[in-house]
Amino acid sequence: MKLLYITNQICGSGGLERVLSIKASYLTENLNYDVHILTLNQGNTSLFYDFSEKITYHDVTAKGNPLQYFINYRKGIKEIIKKINPDVISVCDDGLKGLLLPYIIGKPCPMVYERHASKNIEIKKDNLKVLDQLKRKIMFKLMDIGAAKYDTFVVLTNGNTKEWNLQNMVVIPNPLSFFPEKEQLSSLANKNVLAVGNHGFQKGYDRLLQSWKIVLEKYPDWILNIYGKIDEDKKHIKLAEHLGISKNVFVHQPVKNIETKYKEASIYVMSSRSEGFGMVLIEAMAYGVPCISFDCPSGPKDIIDDKKDGFLIKNGDISTFSSKICSLIKDYDLRKKMGLNARIKSEKYLTKNIIPIWDTLFKGLS
Repeated sequence: MKLLYITNQICGSGGLERVLSIKASYLTENLNYDVHILTLNQGNTSLFYDFSEKITYHDVTAKGNPLQYFINYRKGIKEIIKKINPDVISVCDDGLKGLLLPYIIGKPCPMVYERHASKNIEIKKDNLKVLDQLKRKIMFKLMDIGAAKYDTFVVLTNGNTKEWNLQNMVVIPNPLSFFPEKEQLSSLANKNVLAVGNHGFQKGYDRLLQSWKIVLEKYPDWILNIYGKIDEDKKHIKLAEHLGISKNVFVHQPVKNIETKYKEASIYVMSSRSEGFGMVLIEAMAYGVPCISFDCPSGPKDIIDDKKDGFLIKNGDISTFSSKICSLIKDYDLRKKMGLNARIKSEKYLTKNIIPIWDTLFKGLS
């Protein structure tokens, strides 16, 4: 089976890159796929995550004005596809150009689209004006048109299916990137709360910091660690200073050994406005760490069983979010109970359980 992934870049530290490294490597190493990955303007940038050495890489260079960019992009992809002659193409690009790719290059073979984000990722602020709402409506319509052109459209959760009106949709969750032995699980004894993800609008760290300020009024000896790509304006670092909580908030750039950070944490928090899945939730759960998340569209509700292995909070309810953090801080036994349930829940996302679903899909199309 010759499989071509088309994506933007795989050199970053995001969830899409992490998941692709797991899937592509497993298909290559364990199921004997001939995997190719095509990137855009990546050049020789080194990769953040580990990919199998058996994978073949291709890169398209597209520059210039919008028309030149489009022509170079289309020409580059078509030339590489002609050279590879793949059995199946799988597109991992949450942008509009990825969704419209069957219209841009045609369909030289069966094509799959992997949606890693909620539609709401297109929303960049809380209160949309009338013009913004119109733009969003047009954007969503174009996205639907592109999505319908694919042979199979893959979303990560049942919640994601509600965002699309499609006949070609299937649900395949992300696989875990690691599953530690029992002796490696978090002790849940450290006064340490963890969040992982970039500092973009959708991750909602402004909401998290407001919640954390309330928590510190009761538990001033606890700390919050945030790992993820920091924005140029450092707006959340500045917000922590403005709220007077900087001494209890530590902001870090992405690290490759994020596993050690889950092991050191006693609570995991997700303050996102929207998620395609919530990879960090199942990773924290694998280490026996209970999770608290806003019930945002569309991932957390599929993962967290409220009050059993974590807490789901009404999206944007900062007061309740902080209250549940306090509940877990003050009750070690509750942390332990929820953490054990979380660990059990995470097993369903083991690589050996998820990748065979992809194998069946790809072979059924070729």
